[in-house]
Formats: sequence, C-alpha cells, structure tokens
Amino acid sequence: MPDRLEPKRQFLADLFDAAVAAADPRRILQGVLPPPPKGRTVVIGAGKGAAQLAQAFETLWPHPCEGAIVTRYGYGAACRHIRVTEAAHPVPDEAGIKAAHALQDCVADLGPDDQVIALICGGGSSLLPAPPDGLTLADIQELNSALLASGAPISVMNDIRKQFSAVNGGRLAALAYPAPVLSLIVSDVPGDDPGMVASGPTVPGRPAAHAVLAEVAARGMDLPPRCFAYLQALAEQAPADAPPTNTTTRVIASAALSLEAAAQKARGRGVNAWVLSDAIEGEAQEVALVHAALARQTQQSGFPYPAPLVLLSGGETTVTLRHKGRGGRNSAFALSLALALEGQEGITALAADTDGIDGSEDNAGAFADEKTAAQMRSAGVDPRHALQHNDAYGAFAAVGELFQTGPTGTNVNDFRAILIGDLPAQ
Repeated sequence: MPDRLEPKRQFLADLFDAAVAAADPRRILQGVLPPPPKGRTVVIGAGKGAAQLAQAFETLWPHPCEGAIVTRYGYGAACRHIRVTEAAHPVPDEAGIKAAHALQDCVADLGPDDQVIALICGGGSSLLPAPPDGLTLADIQELNSALLASGAPISVMNDIRKQFSAVNGGRLAALAYPAPVLSLIVSDVPGDDPGMVASGPTVPGRPAAHAVLAEVAARGMDLPPRCFAYLQALAEQAPADAPPTNTTTRVIASAALSLEAAAQKARGRGVNAWVLSDAIEGEAQEVALVHAALARQTQQSGFPYPAPLVLLSGGETTVTLRHKGRGGRNSAFALSLALALEGQEGITALAADTDGIDGSEDNAGAFADEKTAAQMRSAGVDPRHALQHNDAYGAFAAVGELFQTGPTGTNVNDFRAILIGDLPAQ
C-alpha cells in the first residue's frame, strides 16, 4: 500500500478488522448452542465461513457430534468430527453436487430424539447445487453464470435459485423431520432475512414458481433456455403442500452488528461515525456516486457530524457484467468512487467484502481517494474505461491500492468506510 496516506488507510483497515471480529465464529456461537439431545447431534453447514463455524462449534461443544459442511476452495479449516468439503464458488462444480448429497445423507433417517445444528452463511447457494429431476449440473452452472451477470439483487437471485434446488428453501430441514433443526445464520443479505442466506437450505419457504416467473419477465432477465422451460412447467403445476419441519432459526451475526462494531472503534479513536445503512443494494458504481455526494456534502456542511467523520455502510451491491474483466462489486464501487471524488481533498475510502474475497480475485476490495484516478492514468490505465469494462481489479493493481486480507472465516457482506478529514493526533 502507498505511504502517502498510510495512517488513514490503516485506520480504515482497523475498522474492517473490527467489523470482521464482531462476526468471529467462536464469539458468535458462545451462548447460543442448545443442550445435548438424548440422541445424536448432527452438524451440517454451507457457506464461505462454514468451516470456521464448524471448527468453533467443535471447540465449544463437549459432547459427541458428527456431520458434514461445505465451503469454498481455500476456505477449509481442520475439524475432528465434522467432515469438511471444499467446492466451487460462485459457479458450482461436481464437488458441490457431492457435498449436497453428503448433507442430505447426514439428516436422513433421524428421529425426534436427535438434533440437527445447521451452520449457514453466505455462499451456500453455489456450494450446494442439487439439480431437480430433469436438469443437470451444467444447467445449474449456466443458470448461476446468468444470474451473476444479470445485476439482479441477491434476494431475486436466491428466489430463482430455490426453484432449481432439491435442498434449498427448507428442503434439508424437511428431510431431517421429525428431528428438530436449529439454524444458526450469519447473514450476508440486506434485511437479514434468514431464508435468503445461502437460499435457506434449512429455513422453510420458497415463493411460488409463477411469482418467480413474473419477476424474471418484469426484469427482462435472460435465463438459460432449459432452465426457463423448467420454470415455466413448474409454474403451470398446482403448488405442492409444504412438507413438515421442526425448525428454529437464529441470526447470530449480521452487517448491522459488524458496522456498529466498526463505528465504536472509530469513536474510540476520536472520529465521529455515521452508519448510513446495513442494507444498501443497487448497481455498485451508482451506489458509489450516492456515497460520494454524501461525503462531499458532509465535508462542506459538517452535518450531521463534523470532521473527522467516517461514513459506514453495508449490504450487497451488484455489477452488471458487460465485459470479461477482473474484480468484484467492492472494487467497482471503489473505482466509481475514485472517479467521483477526483480532486476532492480530504476524503479516503475503503470498500471490501468481509469474507476477504471480492468476486473471484485475491483481494477483499480496494482503497481510493482524490488522487487515485489520476495515478491510474499515470500508470497507463484509463479508470473510466476500466470501470466500463469490468476491470476494477486491474486498475487498482496498477497503483498498488488493492486491499488483500485472505479468507477471513466469516461473511457479513460488503463493508464500506469513507473517512472525511484528518485523524486526531494520538
């Protein structure tokens, strides 16, 4: 990272660390685990932080347990009794198919004296592909690629995914019946709807197929032909009765809690903090323009708090892919912000994904300030062209502004921090 504003960047990185620490697996599992049952305790899980949750569970659980979880390649953690499988994200692969079967096997044939503990966090939709009869893994891969390129909100994408899965929308919980299922959810979705996290494999409920079909039409979404035909056929059928379940659901970590932890960290450094929202959605580059406008107005007016002030926000923005570039939504946000703040002195920002990986590259996000865009041009990169061609990663790599943390072991989605003014002397 460059030295010219290192204290400010370190401050923003410290706020990111505070947000991640608030969702630390051991911390959030303490005090929420149930007593042991008469029968078996079966642990299942899915998501980019599922292995760390399983590892923390084993540390805190002094009783027999068994089970299986799936996480993204490179995100595994050593467990003694819970089998950890790694699979592809964001586009699923054959390892994910096998993992879905393993979780189904774990919860089959349980009785009322057994219990299932489901450790669910973001990324599970892609990590648990379970094509319904008549479709293949290739169909689900094509569907996921289309959804990721569509720019649709995560809630819409997951409503669609539920129609194409034998495990999501509570189907794993139904398979476990009559055993009680306790779902412990690390939310990465705006609004913290537990049924939307990882498409809700253990949270009952899915929208009617005809409603999803109407949403697809209203948004002009282009689903793969075989998937579209399947959804049409499903919409023409009479809806089936929901299968019985015995479920309890708790959201144990979320963007709201993590942003408040970051705000407290900032205030402890003598910096005012304004949490804008934990549920911001929309096209990343457009959301950045709104944040830039708020930062400029706050800098000029001192309202609602005087500088030094940090604006904090979370949620999940989207990127409509028009070209095959590199970089995720947080890098795109930071690049759009850099262009919008060009020449506006005294504002420094960090946008990053709390799981440590922004999209499919090796960075969590990127830093930006009023000089970033000009430095990119000096390095031979046109920042506006890079933004339009979905290559924010390449633009920030050229000027050493990537924020790289590696996998964090949790996932409460986007973290954005915009510092206005200078840091107080320490």
